[in-house]
Amino acid sequence: MVKAVIFDMDGVLIDTEKWLVKYWCQAAREAGFPMEREHALAIRSLTGEYADTYLKGIFGEQFSYRTIRERRKELMNQHLKEHGIEKKPGAEEVLDYLHGKGMKTAVATATDPERAKKYLTEIGIYDKFDKVICATMVEHGKPEPDIYLYACEQIGEKPEDCLAVEDSPNGVRSASSAGLRTIMVPDLTEPDQETASLIFVKLHSLYDIILWMEDDDSFK
Repeated sequence: MVKAVIFDMDGVLIDTEKWLVKYWCQAAREAGFPMEREHALAIRSLTGEYADTYLKGIFGEQFSYRTIRERRKELMNQHLKEHGIEKKPGAEEVLDYLHGKGMKTAVATATDPERAKKYLTEIGIYDKFDKVICATMVEHGKPEPDIYLYACEQIGEKPEDCLAVEDSPNGVRSASSAGLRTIMVPDLTEPDQETASLIFVKLHSLYDIILWMEDDDSFK
């Protein structure tokens, strides 16, 4: 029986992954590193300790992850200040649907608590979650299972009684290794063979979660 649904934030609830990819590449190129879209895609949802190692493996030890990340934040913040946060279609509707079914909801994000609260508040859904869990609250972020295990603990539910909603391979690995059944709603890329083997179901949008649950007798 599903008692809770835990959502990733970037690329699932808010439409920011496309800008994260763009500004990672821009910040790195400004620093003299030829970062391509494929490199930025690979670090989606990846916590800093792992993203640093990955990027140094490509560009060498001279790649200053923290410095380039701070520049990426500057570029991203300026963009969001000018254009605002885009809410993913169906975000509010699926949360209201789940609450109507008596299910708990939570967020498990690599974003820090201050920004997570700011973004979710700006699009009007922060108060719709029982808990908002960030990678800074656990020892290891995604793709390790820590953040999902902690989120389950915080909402008082077992992993096997929770669903996760993710858009990226690193997020899927985190949720599935924690023992959650994982819905993938792809954002910038479709699941590769490895990711596809880990997900419970792939859906096209957050709206489809409602339709899927309505069609599945176990949710009625």
